[in-house]
This record gives sequence, C-alpha cells and structure tokens, in this order.
Amino acid sequence: MSDLCRDADLSHPTGKNWLSILVSSGIVHLLEPFHSNFTKRLVKTPKLYLLDTGLAAYLTEWSSPANLEAGAMNAAFLETWVVTEVLKSYWHNGLRAPLFYYRDKDQKEIDLLIHQDNVLYPIEINKTANPTRDAVRHFQVLENLGMPGLRTGPGALVCLAERRLPLQAGISVVPVGRI
Repeated sequence: MSDLCRDADLSHPTGKNWLSILVSSGIVHLLEPFHSNFTKRLVKTPKLYLLDTGLAAYLTEWSSPANLEAGAMNAAFLETWVVTEVLKSYWHNGLRAPLFYYRDKDQKEIDLLIHQDNVLYPIEINKTANPTRDAVRHFQVLENLGMPGLRTGPGALVCLAERRLPLQAGISVVPVGRI
C-alpha cells in the first residue's frame, strides 16, 4: 500500500480510502494469502487484481492485443483473467469465493487456492502450451502446513494446452479455454 500511495503521490489514508472504493465497486479484488495462523494471515499482504483486463491493458498503455500477447506482462494478464473468471463463477452463483494464494518465506508460491470443507485445491496458472511437472512443484508445501484435518485435494495447472490431461497423480492440465 505504501508503494502504491507513493507512486500515485497520495497520502496513505487517501490511498486506503480509494482502494476500498475500488474493491467495493468490483473494480479491484484483493486476494488474501492463505496461512495456517489466522493472525498471520491478517498481516500478510494481499495480491491486488484489477478485475477488468481490458481496463488494465488500457491503463498500462498496451496498444493492441498482439503487443500485449508478446509483451512482458502477458503472463500477469493471463493470471488476472483466470482469477477473475474463477471469482465470477462463485459470485454469479451468489457464493462467497473461498479463494486465497500461498507464498512462504522461501518464495514458494501457488497462484490460487480454493479452501472448501477443510480441503485445499491448488491451482497454478502458467502461460505455456507444453506444461511440465516443474510448474506445480510448489504444491507439495501444502502437505506440511500443520493444520489438523486440512487435506489437499486435486490440483490443476491452467495453461495454454489444447486439451485436458493428467500431469501427475491428483493434478490435471486444464486448458485456459475451459475456465
């Protein structure tokens, strides 16, 4: 928040107020981190997603879809689009989205976690048409969270592959077009 306010030349309280308006109006979503200790979850930084990728492309001055596709931010735009579509699937059914992300002190990150009925469903989002097991290597950290009763469910690698296929036990490749 401090970096965002500094870049926008806003005071911290003003920045927080504007951010709360953007969240309330559905323009921005703050994806909270998953942590076994709820108090630690409250102090860790959420990931900010601008829910309208067209608006994000305009604000970052991408002049055409081809330039965005070839540009340095294309993977971030794909991740944003996938997270937004998952969020909308919950919201359009009148449900609260039980979505989080995971990042630890060793910089192991999982893009999206669905936490439902004490089961974590990990999702990695990757801009590749040729997925490898290396893309989901961080899923294993979920086994060692130390939360009684918490289980890891089937996971997914959402990517540019042409069809759904198994990647390894309990993890499927899901084409982005199926989201």
